[in-house]
Amino acid sequence: MAKRSGTARRRDDESVPTRVVDSMFWFVRFTEFEVLFILFFVIAIIIFKDLVSPLFQFHF
Repeated sequence: MAKRSGTARRRDDESVPTRVVDSMFWFVRFTEFEVLFILFFVIAIIIFKDLVSPLFQFHF
């Protein structure tokens, strides 16, 4: 008989809301690196845009 481990196991005594919340927390832990990676680049682009924009303001 195979033994299940980690968050993939489903116990019969858990209610449906508990399973939903557990699956949401699993998804957040799973996507944490990707979310932080994208957030880092968005913040870097906003800061870089503000730093570089005065260089491209030509006054004729």
